[in-house]
Amino acid sequence: MYKFFLFVLLGLFVTSCGEKTHYAVIDTDYGTIKIELYNSTPIHRDNFIKLANEDFYDGLLFHRVISGFMIQGGDPQSRNAAPGQPLGMGGPGYTLEAEIGAPHFKGVVAAARTGGPSNPEKRSSGSQFYIVQGGRQSRVALEDIANRKGITYNPSQIKKYMELGGYPALDMDYTVFGEVIEGLDVVDKIAAVAKDQSDRPKNDIKMKIRVTSK
Repeated sequence: MYKFFLFVLLGLFVTSCGEKTHYAVIDTDYGTIKIELYNSTPIHRDNFIKLANEDFYDGLLFHRVISGFMIQGGDPQSRNAAPGQPLGMGGPGYTLEAEIGAPHFKGVVAAARTGGPSNPEKRSSGSQFYIVQGGRQSRVALEDIANRKGITYNPSQIKKYMELGGYPALDMDYTVFGEVIEGLDVVDKIAAVAKDQSDRPKNDIKMKIRVTSK
């Protein structure tokens, strides 16, 4: 009995230690963004890997860009979209169960979703994602958001929001499933481009995504 229990513990230890880390590399005309996908959000991680391996994202646009907020892409309707074509409603035909928890620091990658009462479970789009730019937060602003949304930020999270920045108003409403580890300057460049009244860049910004693991 004790040997069996020991073997179970050893098996769990080996499994957890042997879990791979997955990276998504997004190539754009403005440079390359490298993202580490979180193993703590396996539904979103595996779906993103699946779509990337199927070349789903290749040729799609960053179709919505708001400086000081985020850059968004992953709408299949953006492939070869005509100038001025409304974008942002497309997807692979399914949504994902929410895995909400991680904060919206600058550089995190999160799943877009339909808002409002039509989506009470906060299910994510099957393909659309955004990368947070945001800005540095004050302690007062964080306290206000924490009180309104019932969030408790620990000291390290407060420090990160104040020094690195982000967009905490989205916390606990959208699933964060990765973070940029290289290429934050590329995010800033894309966020700064000229755009139309729908926040679509006037010059198309296409993406090509590949996934690696180690």
